[in-house]
Amino acid sequence: MSEKIFRSPKKKGKMAVFLSGRGSNFRAIHDSILKGKINAEISVVFSNKRKAQGLKLAKERNLNTLYLNPKDYSSKVDYDKTVIQELKKIGVDLICLAGYMKILTPHFCQQFPHRIMNIHPALLPAFPGLHVQKKALEWGVKYSGATVHFVTPDVDMGPIILQSVVPVYQDDTEETLSERILKEEHRIYPEAVKLFFQGKLEVRGRRVFIY
Repeated sequence: MSEKIFRSPKKKGKMAVFLSGRGSNFRAIHDSILKGKINAEISVVFSNKRKAQGLKLAKERNLNTLYLNPKDYSSKVDYDKTVIQELKKIGVDLICLAGYMKILTPHFCQQFPHRIMNIHPALLPAFPGLHVQKKALEWGVKYSGATVHFVTPDVDMGPIILQSVVPVYQDDTEETLSERILKEEHRIYPEAVKLFFQGKLEVRGRRVFIY
């Protein structure tokens, strides 16, 4: 059986950005769009948190926003089904998770194969999940960094698109290491989105090839 290959579309696309907090990666992506570096528009900024700073920022930038309260739904699947309906009305080509602190259900992931990106503050597959800077310091690693990857039902285990390495210093705290990694997140996440809409990403199995 031949291997299934996905190639990202080469066109001006529509994006959705999901966030739960301050939205610094959303800002980095939108800034790149405004500078003409990314051939796409952000059609909606979505949050599961009504008071997320990122939603306020999106409104200030005159972008369409959407908030849905998870407590209004009987299950995670029902919640995700509603979100999916909203996204399909818009016809989004790519979903970017930018500090979205809610795990997507397998059903959601299956609706958008290779069309959901996430940024993670570690060099995957090392240190998936939460509190990754704390884990990096406890393990005494000499290097950490950031990873942009496609999202699959297995958390933080999707095909890796881009990574950036930062040194871990002996006097680092979680805060200083996080700050150094965040600068790299803001650099490589917009780059990955740019490559997606340039049609330069090809997924074969677990590997992402850049052309």
